[in-house]
Parts: sequence; structure tokens; C-alpha cells
Amino acid sequence: MTRSLLPTLAQLQYTRVYSDALGESHFDTMTVEQNLVAAAPPAPPLYASASSPASGYLFYSFEPGWIGDLHPAPARQFLVLLSGMVEVETSDGDVRRFGPGDLGLLEDTSSKGHRTRNIGNGYAMLLVVPVPAA
Repeated sequence: MTRSLLPTLAQLQYTRVYSDALGESHFDTMTVEQNLVAAAPPAPPLYASASSPASGYLFYSFEPGWIGDLHPAPARQFLVLLSGMVEVETSDGDVRRFGPGDLGLLEDTSSKGHRTRNIGNGYAMLLVVPVPAA
């Protein structure tokens, strides 16, 4: 592994949905720094971020055609899309699509919220991990 590849490998990005002071929701791109660590000896070192608290996990499954009209997130939570395709629209009108493997953080718990649509042909399945307020 060449030294020039390390910055790309040592960062992870995800999409954040957050509320501003006026109650509008917006998208942001967040970057998580990772360092090379011996996380699981005798396996070779791997890149890992700092540990952060979480309070469990659950799974969401949206039927084909499901639409969650404008709503705030029920809790601050990370979501990982496992299958399907969803579209999320923030209250400021910005729209983004997410597919399998995409990671998001919903923090718009006290705002107008966001819309979520299952735009795929099958179920959209997500892993949801509630996390305490930052």
C-alpha cells in the first residue's frame, strides 16, 4: 500500500440531515477520520474510527411505493440502507437518492422534518442505530 492512498482509505463519508434555527431541514456531508489500529489481533491492522455511544439497533422495511410525508426523525439515528432505493427530501426542497450501502445520520428531530419515499420496485430495508445527542 502506497502512502498516497492512505488519506482516501482512512476517511468515511455519510450524509447528515439536520435542522437549522428556523426549523428547516438540510443535507450536509460529514467525514469520519479513521486510523490504522490493531482492532482484532491476530488479524492484521485495519482502519477504525473513534468509538461513539449507541443505544441499540432495529430494522425498518418500507413497502414498494411507501411515502413518509414531511416528518421529523423520531430520534437521532444512523441509517444504513441494506437494499432498495429511497429518496429523501429536506424541507428546503433538496432531494437526494440513496441505495444499498449508503449511510445517513438523521438529526432533524425538532423541525419540519423530511420526506422519505421508497422509489425502488421492492422493499427498502434499513438498519437503524439510535445514537445520543452530540
